[in-house]
Amino acid sequence: MQRFTRTLYMSILLLMTFSTGSQAAVFKIATLSPDGSSWMVIMKQAAKDIAGQTDNRVKFKFYPGGVMGNDQTVFRKIRAGQLQGTATTGGALAPFYTDVQLYGLPVLFKNQQEVDYVRKRMDPQIMQGLEDNGFVTFGMAEGGMAYVMSKSQTPDVDQLANRKVWVPNDDRAIMETAQAFGIHPVPLNLGDVLTSLQSGLVDTIATSPIGAIALQWHTQVKYITDVPLVYLYAVLAIDKKAFDKISKEDQQLVRSIMGKAFVEIDQLNRQDNVNAMLALQNQGLEIITPSEPQLQQWYQLAEHSRKKAIENGQVSQQAVDAVNGYLEELHQSQTAKQ
Repeated sequence: MQRFTRTLYMSILLLMTFSTGSQAAVFKIATLSPDGSSWMVIMKQAAKDIAGQTDNRVKFKFYPGGVMGNDQTVFRKIRAGQLQGTATTGGALAPFYTDVQLYGLPVLFKNQQEVDYVRKRMDPQIMQGLEDNGFVTFGMAEGGMAYVMSKSQTPDVDQLANRKVWVPNDDRAIMETAQAFGIHPVPLNLGDVLTSLQSGLVDTIATSPIGAIALQWHTQVKYITDVPLVYLYAVLAIDKKAFDKISKEDQQLVRSIMGKAFVEIDQLNRQDNVNAMLALQNQGLEIITPSEPQLQQWYQLAEHSRKKAIENGQVSQQAVDAVNGYLEELHQSQTAKQ
């Protein structure tokens, strides 16, 4: 009887071991980020650390360089279970949670200090909003300020009406923002922009310095308008249903390790943008600074565009009010110190 009991006990232990092993998860992640980029290097190292610390219960497999298709295709594959996540721009997740577009409102931030003050207070709210709507994220990686870059000087916002301006294909929010600025946009996939600049199909883009260099767009433009048009950021978003299948302990470990990785990416991207702006100038791109009246016109059209974004449901009034409140708080504290 004792022998039978021991045999049964050992069988149960083996069954439990087998069952635990069968719960191992592989998160397949698509991204446009090219393999070998600093972002990919850091995420892959974080994934290696996670696999090691979970005894390979949790693994990541990345598909870089856009090999899984554009955002729409990737989200379709996530719904089908072929992928579990994506590393992409925050705005790509707007169909799931509209306020993820908040930081991308035109000329919302005028400098990096405003960005830091607001992000410290609003990042957790945006990340929670995404999680409540089906995607777990681990922090936000700064993409930097996007500037208008063009073949001709563009200090006056009215000049955009006569330009062939690229906007991302199928991005309703950016399309409506462009229209609020009086722009007749040329919607294209990211991969078609360089050849379109070369052919003359477009002559004006809006991107960050590191984006311009990474995508080689800087080779086709001559001028940068010194107005921080929109703030760009990216996230690693994993389908919450897939994430919830791993144990609570492993979830916490993934959040911790990937969270630290995104702090590193965030800091690295900021410095890279500073260096990239200097590199663009060294390669001959000229910074065009609008006059004060021209600058005020940029601000007025941006404010109009932000109001339209609220009316059209692109972002909530509550979220915009929160950001405006934090900006006012910052400006008051700065005035008090003077």
